[in-house]
Amino acid sequence: MTHQESERRPSGALEASVLAALWAAGAPQTTAQVRAALAQDLARTTVATLLVRLYEKGVVGRRPGARGFVYYATEDANGLTARRMHQELARRGEDRGLVLARFVEGLSDQDEAELRRLLEEPRP
Repeated sequence: MTHQESERRPSGALEASVLAALWAAGAPQTTAQVRAALAQDLARTTVATLLVRLYEKGVVGRRPGARGFVYYATEDANGLTARRMHQELARRGEDRGLVLARFVEGLSDQDEAELRRLLEEPRP
């Protein structure tokens, strides 16, 4: 294994860093602003590519800025987690019931009680 391979980031780590920077900013950010907020020293093109990918996934929004686009998170961390859970269920197709059953089996008593409370709560 080369030195470069041993320092490889976990899958999704850069996207998570970009989202964290957008959440922390609390306002739309340019590519340069996001790059400056990241702990890693990344090329501007790398940050721009990450923002475009997140935009294409619907995780961030964008609007025209003074020069190029400004980007903003479309959901908070909890909303993003819920979106990912829905996507996983959608991928499972006919196995949805089995996936949900296994999920519930793994819940703590507290989480199960909270889930029951939420399911029994009237929806708007």
